[in-house]
Amino acid sequence: MPTNALADETSPYLLQHAHNPVNWMPWGEEAFARAKSENKLMIISIGYSSCHWCHVMERETFEDSAAAALMNEHFISVKVDREERPDVDQIYMTAVQLMTRQGGWPLNVVSLPDGRPVWGGTYFPRENWMNALQSIYEIYRDEPEKVLEYARQLHEGIVQSELVNINPNPASFSQEEAQAIFINWQRSLDTMKGGADRAPKFPMPNNYLFLLHFGQQDDNSLALDQVRLTLKRMAYGGIYDQVGGGFARYSTDTDWKVPHFEKMLYDNAQLITLYSQAYRKFKDPMYARIIGETLNWVEREMTGESGEFYSALDADSEGEEGKFYVWERSEIEEVLGKEDAEFYARVYNFEKGGNFLDEATHQKTNANVPHLRKPTTQVAEDEELTPEEMLARLEKIRAKLFKSRKTRIHPQKDDKILTDWNGLMISAFAKGGRMLEQTEYLNAATKAADYCLETLRRQDGRLLKRSRLGNAGLPGHLEDYAFLVQGLLDLHEATFQHRHLTAAIDLTNLTIKHFTDNEAGGFFLTADDGEKLLVRAKEIYDGAIPSGNSVMALNLLRLARITGNEKYDDAAEGTFHAFAGFATKSPSGCNVLMTALDFAMGPSLEIVVAGKRGDAETEKLLKKINSSFLPNKVLLFRPTEEEKPELAQIAPFVLNQGLVKGKPAVYVCKNQACELPVTNVEDLEKTLAKALAK
Repeated sequence: MPTNALADETSPYLLQHAHNPVNWMPWGEEAFARAKSENKLMIISIGYSSCHWCHVMERETFEDSAAAALMNEHFISVKVDREERPDVDQIYMTAVQLMTRQGGWPLNVVSLPDGRPVWGGTYFPRENWMNALQSIYEIYRDEPEKVLEYARQLHEGIVQSELVNINPNPASFSQEEAQAIFINWQRSLDTMKGGADRAPKFPMPNNYLFLLHFGQQDDNSLALDQVRLTLKRMAYGGIYDQVGGGFARYSTDTDWKVPHFEKMLYDNAQLITLYSQAYRKFKDPMYARIIGETLNWVEREMTGESGEFYSALDADSEGEEGKFYVWERSEIEEVLGKEDAEFYARVYNFEKGGNFLDEATHQKTNANVPHLRKPTTQVAEDEELTPEEMLARLEKIRAKLFKSRKTRIHPQKDDKILTDWNGLMISAFAKGGRMLEQTEYLNAATKAADYCLETLRRQDGRLLKRSRLGNAGLPGHLEDYAFLVQGLLDLHEATFQHRHLTAAIDLTNLTIKHFTDNEAGGFFLTADDGEKLLVRAKEIYDGAIPSGNSVMALNLLRLARITGNEKYDDAAEGTFHAFAGFATKSPSGCNVLMTALDFAMGPSLEIVVAGKRGDAETEKLLKKINSSFLPNKVLLFRPTEEEKPELAQIAPFVLNQGLVKGKPAVYVCKNQACELPVTNVEDLEKTLAKALAK
């Protein structure tokens, strides 16, 4: 089988295209040098391995001999994995959004030989693609000055869009401003089905973490009700894998029923964190079930031998979207028998002729996506069963379906290990493990953290972007540092292993050194010694994945509270200054930054638990803290069996805390000034409520 220059790459996405008749090249100096020497325009095509529409365009166009011939004759074609090169993706996504007011993947751009874009879009059917390329080639051949001028103007637009003006005014955040954000946000919320009032519906967990946070601070029942509604409907829907656990990337409809079936590590990590925080607030046992099932799916299907987490599962199998996940009635009858099949079909809303509307053809198939419309306790009444009988029967059925599904051809797995996404999942396992009191999950978080620190870090302490098949490489970006630091801080709060806190501090110091914008504040996406691209981008938009600037701002504040070191507060303040203008215009577009700003405005707490490791009374106090929704806090453990614990080297103020009359104690502090210690759960609850009152 013929191959192109992608055959020697590591990325699963690039390897998918290694046998296309297109003469693809990887991003790099060789491709640009060839384009310049041959005076050819470049095609820069960006996607990722589990992208359904990337597969469609590959089958329709990039595997077509005529389309490939056109591309090979007149262009130098480059393939980019957006998950490995978010810096490249950021620039060309900005260009396409400026040209078309929309974006997505596959992202296809035509550029000059120096990389400056002149035309672009997302998915193109074969004929449209070929016609567009032919026209652009002819214009460049006959009237190159027009193309050069357009490239100049578009490049200026990209530079301007990435420009952060120095902001002389301090950033601020009040409950009134938070209320204004929520009132504006309400207009776009689906108050009947949860999520946004549109299709497709994306989970957007950071939006609901913000609403959870705001609802708590403002005692706003509307915000909290929207969180509960959305979490319930997602857990009932087909977007949640009712047989195997874990969430798909988004729902194609307004009911959360028919998903776009790819499963992404970053979505599931953030959703586990969201459900964990929501459980602390609402104590809904369904949330605990969803957390456990999703963590189990990650351990079972997305974890490597050394504890590292893989990136994604494809939407397609055997060339069909969702084939692995959907069921025809005849299939469940064969697995379950007629009686249980009819029962399952009623509970999970199977329809005659199927309920799965194919996203590409918009036609119904005979297949069904299992989903609920109401709680199983209500369904139990309809079936004249007790809730316990209902759950027992469903669990047996689910086990049979899961066993049968394992024999199917599985979707392709993107088995590269990304530092930033591993950081998000370390947070998820740490928070979920502490909340569920499952040591197994905490051990998984620890193992993944150690993998990242050993395999994805150079000898000088700098991070690498990814690893696959033992091959670690590519310079780390801001998100790699921000998300891994967040994961390490969350893991430290869950297990109190000192090495994770010191690693978080070391990585934060490297971030400040290599990524800071010393003129305008905040952080660049790439390091000061990174590859020089068309523009050194800065990102603040908190979308499906939060921005590195937002997460790093919150990391800095947490470290400032732990260490008392003002340089972390100063760096966070610089980030708030840098993006105050954007936050004022589009606050719902930077909800993680708003959460960090609320942390900065206070009150925020340092909670120190002084006691012996493994002591039953100490664990009671820790359990109370970990089961409470306390978003604006850092949690430290001062082991009293150690006269000078390692923690005191970083947080000297913990030396002032100790046992009280021989009992473990909790010290609730603000700016390292502590209230009188408490030694029982009842007094702790009162002290926390008082401290958090604004």
